[in-house]
Amino acid sequence: MLNKPDEEFIKEGAQKVTDKDLEKVVNKSEEIKKKFNTKGPLARFVEDGKLLIAVIKDYSSGKYRQIPYGAIASIVFSLIYVFNPFDLMPDMLPLIGQVDDVAVMGACLMLVEQDLHKYKDWKQIQGKTE
Repeated sequence: MLNKPDEEFIKEGAQKVTDKDLEKVVNKSEEIKKKFNTKGPLARFVEDGKLLIAVIKDYSSGKYRQIPYGAIASIVFSLIYVFNPFDLMPDMLPLIGQVDDVAVMGACLMLVEQDLHKYKDWKQIQGKTE
């Protein structure tokens, strides 16, 4: 299982994220959301997963740009990692195959926590003004 230093894994992966990867997350967002179902190890990240996808969509569309690109790249890398069934531990291995996904999500959320809070606040204000 990944551990605390693996925030570095996400940072290194984020450095390789391209605009094409960002587009992939936007295009595959519904499929990625399915990974965060109410059953299984990723269940505790259902709301966080939705929030991460929302910030990527709003960033991609230009609606929300008050977030450092490094945070966006970390989120994109993490969501692609979770979506990829052939990561460090293939998802076909029941339960065990999703343990690394949980670790990556946890590390990502720790890395971008402050930026997500700011985005969530912005999103709430947008909801009130629409």
